[in-house]
Amino acid sequence: MSLRLHISIAKQQLQLLRGNDVLKTFTISTAKNGPGEKSGSGCTPRGQHYVRAKIGDNQPINAVFVGRRPTGEIYHPELAAQFPQRDWILSRILWLCGNERGKNRLGDVDTMRRYIYIHGTPDSEPMGIPLSHGCVRMQNQDIMELFAAIPPYCPVYIE
Repeated sequence: MSLRLHISIAKQQLQLLRGNDVLKTFTISTAKNGPGEKSGSGCTPRGQHYVRAKIGDNQPINAVFVGRRPTGEIYHPELAAQFPQRDWILSRILWLCGNERGKNRLGDVDTMRRYIYIHGTPDSEPMGIPLSHGCVRMQNQDIMELFAAIPPYCPVYIE
């Protein structure tokens, strides 16, 4: 049986599953604006997705990404103080693509064109509370573990 991810916006949890067996549960942070699919909404999209790209293999923990590219910086509080407006994307990126035409794929609801990721965030950021701009945030150790565990094109269901 292949691996899959199940994300609960209500519970602020991501589960790694094999069949119906829960292998691991992670506490996450989804969108402050709640669930939604519209481009520009700042919401976390729902429905059937898959991991379209895994980005950041071989980067160190807390590596900083801008536009899906490592900047060469390593996140630390002094760097955060220098750039207080940055939405920090750290360590690893799992770029999501919607599977449901008209719901989360194509047009103004396209998850991939919205740049919706599962990614690391500063460890000082609280988990279990919706605070992101639409992405699914994880603690850096957790995203590193998840990234190593799943294959590209891993199915992801967000409810």
